[in-house]
Amino acid sequence: MTHKNWSKALRRDQKEIVVSELEKVFSDSGVVVIAEYTGLTVSEMSELRLKMSNSGGKVRVAKNRLAKIALNGKPNKEIEKFLIGQTVLLFSDDPVAAAKVAREYSDENEKLKIIGGSMGSEILDANGVDAVSKMPSRDELISSIIAAIISPASNLAAALDGPGASLSGSIAGIEDQKAA
Repeated sequence: MTHKNWSKALRRDQKEIVVSELEKVFSDSGVVVIAEYTGLTVSEMSELRLKMSNSGGKVRVAKNRLAKIALNGKPNKEIEKFLIGQTVLLFSDDPVAAAKVAREYSDENEKLKIIGGSMGSEILDANGVDAVSKMPSRDELISSIIAAIISPASNLAAALDGPGASLSGSIAGIEDQKAA
């Protein structure tokens, strides 16, 4: 079978596997971004895949027809309206990571155009994906929470240490004055 024929004709069992994988993407991902990627070169797509991988996300190109089949019965089924033309799925477990990378990459490369997506059952248009991309990621939230937890403890230690040092200094000063 030539490359041309192979790319067009997936066997039924291959299609079932792709649909099953896409069902997992649509049901298990924290966020799914759909973008048009017409004109992206192989190296640009590889760069996008690497950036997504480094942030804990993935990139998946699939036939729109198979993606629509995989969306049947899913809470985010309405995103099928974005599956028009040459589309790519960018997704991550983190509810923000894929949107951040997609936004950053589309800002760098105008060939990637964000169409929409979903965050759980919430359907997002391009502006919605942009808004999600500006939210803090899970790692950023964890860092903020840890800083908030540690901050009061270090403030308390400084407060306890500060007056204690001042008090002992004051007592020593008073003793010096009495001795003189």
